[in-house]
Amino acid sequence: MTSLPETNFLTFCLWLFGKRKRLRVAGNSMLPFLLPGEEILIDPNAYNKSKPEIDDVIALVHPIEHNLTIVKRIKDISEDSRYFLTGDNLAASTDSRHWGAVSQEQIIGKVTNRFG
Repeated sequence: MTSLPETNFLTFCLWLFGKRKRLRVAGNSMLPFLLPGEEILIDPNAYNKSKPEIDDVIALVHPIEHNLTIVKRIKDISEDSRYFLTGDNLAASTDSRHWGAVSQEQIIGKVTNRFG
């Protein structure tokens, strides 16, 4: 995913009806793709019928700090269906290089749009 579409009428309605979740980016780990303070929409049902793919940008519960939601990019998928995640700004990212690959159960959803 090289660019993220802006929210349109359809995705705004999906958010209004609870089909998308809204998150605010807090850190620098996804620069330049996502900016701190930017709001994004997440599709929590994106992986109900398909598997996450390399280059998907996803939201997940932090593997160590369980009260924290983070956004990362899928860089690799292992044979045991675990996902190796990194931030786009490697120098400012805590990711799978620190806490290992994650399971699909830890993924909250796929980042679909910029909100605004």
